[in-house]
Amino acid sequence: MNIFEQYLDKIKEILSTLSSNGDLTLPDTLNGITAEIPPSKFDSDISTNVAMVLSKINNISPSDLASILAEKIKKEDKFIEDISIVKPGFINIKFKPIFWTNFIKDVIKNSKTFGKNKKNIKRNYLIEFVSANPTGPLHVGHCRGAILGDVMANLLLFNDNNVTKEYYINDYGNQIDNFTKSVYYRIREISYNEPFPIDNEDLYPGDYLNDFAQNILNSNKNIDFKNFEKISQQLNSLAINEALKLIKSNLKSLGINHDNFVSEKKLVDNKEVEKVVDFLQKNKFVYKGKIKAPAGEDDSNWIEREQLLFRSTNFGDDKDRALQKSNGTWTYFASDVAYHKNKLDRKFDKLINILGADHAGYIKRISSSVEAISNSKERLICKVSQLVKLIKNKKPFKMSKRKGDYITIEDLVDEVGRDATRFIMLNRSSNVELDFDFDNVIEKSKDNPLYYVQYCYARICSVFRHLEKDIKLDPNITKYEFEYSNDEIKILKKLSEWPKCIDISCNKLEPHRIPTYLYELASLFHSYWNLGKENREKRFIDDQKKISDDKLIFLKAISNVIKSGMNIVGVSTPEKM
Repeated sequence: MNIFEQYLDKIKEILSTLSSNGDLTLPDTLNGITAEIPPSKFDSDISTNVAMVLSKINNISPSDLASILAEKIKKEDKFIEDISIVKPGFINIKFKPIFWTNFIKDVIKNSKTFGKNKKNIKRNYLIEFVSANPTGPLHVGHCRGAILGDVMANLLLFNDNNVTKEYYINDYGNQIDNFTKSVYYRIREISYNEPFPIDNEDLYPGDYLNDFAQNILNSNKNIDFKNFEKISQQLNSLAINEALKLIKSNLKSLGINHDNFVSEKKLVDNKEVEKVVDFLQKNKFVYKGKIKAPAGEDDSNWIEREQLLFRSTNFGDDKDRALQKSNGTWTYFASDVAYHKNKLDRKFDKLINILGADHAGYIKRISSSVEAISNSKERLICKVSQLVKLIKNKKPFKMSKRKGDYITIEDLVDEVGRDATRFIMLNRSSNVELDFDFDNVIEKSKDNPLYYVQYCYARICSVFRHLEKDIKLDPNITKYEFEYSNDEIKILKKLSEWPKCIDISCNKLEPHRIPTYLYELASLFHSYWNLGKENREKRFIDDQKKISDDKLIFLKAISNVIKSGMNIVGVSTPEKM
């Protein structure tokens, strides 16, 4: 039950009737009319801008039109207690207590679907996220993007969309050649005591390569590793496989599993780059040209060479992009264009890319290529996952690990656990940098949002446990002959916002709204719980060790939403804490 959608439909029905009677002029579309959550300073439940949207076309002031419409709306709905007009023309609606009794009845009877947008157009989504080079373990910088992509998938699935989670393996190019050589030198170090060429800046020095090398040696005793050139291709495949096993293990520690892993090398080997370039050529989106030196780079060191260029400026990019190097090899961008053509060929309605902060500048060029290939600006959505700063004792924190000079996902999960990592990483918009405070994460207080939400659910479970009732079962209540107090209605109003939270989170692809909402709901609940310390009427269990029906379903409705939201975020809801 989305009360905002429900009342928006009622308002539109009233407008249609007034228009049919010749009392009101309507525009071609009513899309600009909204039913929203009013500011907390107003004692109301729903606010609509309908008068401000329609005032100009009807040649009447917003406040005067609001007065006319408010009277009509109240006349049509017996559950409305009061309607007020707020400048410049907002109509604020306040419901009678009986409305909230009916509301919670509907929530309980539709517990499995509460929050879902039944009007939502179901789409097929492909979310590509992480896609780190397969050269070592995933670090904290990848962690936030991984969680963002995974929870975004959970959110879209909750709203009954089809979602595929994909990892693009960048296993083609110089960085992979250097990675393979690095593994080879570690193998030589183990087998022949040859020192690793640590001074070679092109190589990967991390000690984790020792594990890769040893695993390869243990599983491939028949391979002679004396000559790199002879075994380079085979070793390349083995090394990437080791890296992917580690990456998948890192992701699993976060509770993340991808549906597909797509290899860049396979795209190149299958001539998909040539195919997409041919497509672009036929549509006259490519030409032979030269690229000037990037801004800020010394022109004297830049050599302009004729290259195959994509006309990305035709689609909003700031300059055209190279598809092929002067030596004839494909650029990373060319492979990426081929990959996105591959995505589109698989008939997904929407492509979502989760990019790290260091790839934000890449959005324009890849968006331009997708527009050229699909003839649509709407098929690709890019989201940037900003940087994470680790804080301990109010200072930047670094854990010294053998994996390299950075903190891995595994390190972080070992330190604070999966639940804390997922919840806190998602607790702010991905557009802004995040401070991950280790001290707050372990606190058992409202300063730790994860604890506060989990404790809310555990408190509710404690009531059910005391009454020997199963919280997983829906209460068997047939009569809803009660009214809720203002203290309880505050929480019910928050529950009513859950479908809207889901809707906005889906439409804007902003899953951070979910933990924010859960924290606000938990805060209201804890405040209500504390009222029982002074007021017996506010206690859930009476002196006879019983619970009234209104309080039972009140608790059940709250627990359902908490459980549902935490499932989307991918964290647990312990019944005891």
